[in-house]
Amino acid sequence: VADLVALDCEMVGTGPGGRTSALARCSIVTYEGDVVYDQYVRPEAAIVDYRTRWSGIRPRHMAQAVPFRRAQQQVLQILAGKVVVGHAIHNDFKALHYCHPKALTRDTSQIPLLNRRAGFPENVNISLKRLTKALLNQDIQVGKSGHSSVEDARATMELYKVVEQEWEQHLQQNPEQK
Repeated sequence: VADLVALDCEMVGTGPGGRTSALARCSIVTYEGDVVYDQYVRPEAAIVDYRTRWSGIRPRHMAQAVPFRRAQQQVLQILAGKVVVGHAIHNDFKALHYCHPKALTRDTSQIPLLNRRAGFPENVNISLKRLTKALLNQDIQVGKSGHSSVEDARATMELYKVVEQEWEQHLQQNPEQK
């Protein structure tokens, strides 16, 4: 499926107390899980908190990082016109300062069918880690080195595939739910 990609971003903290999330790594994979884009990104503001425990980002990654504006341009070119799969993907879009068309967005944190399959309540946001363990029997986000956005994007795509046919059928029958 050529017009379908999964996106995952890692954020660092900028601004007072490092409370503002800024893009520091962006990964995009194809339906098959091949990496289309994976870059470290230098935020426009100074990094106050690397959030390494979660982000996996370290100061050395910033040495070769792509400036935010260039990364944003590259990523938006890839996403244009494609169906984008992600987990709580509004956070990724926010970090990219971007709004993707709702009809072309598939958020695995917002698919009741997926929660039901995994045995979780339908209206609760379940973490990517828990859904991946429950449905794919894979452990992700383990270890102290932080998350890998490539691994997370691949896991998100695999979760989407679990319910793809049913979910797409549901969206066709209920266009307002897109």
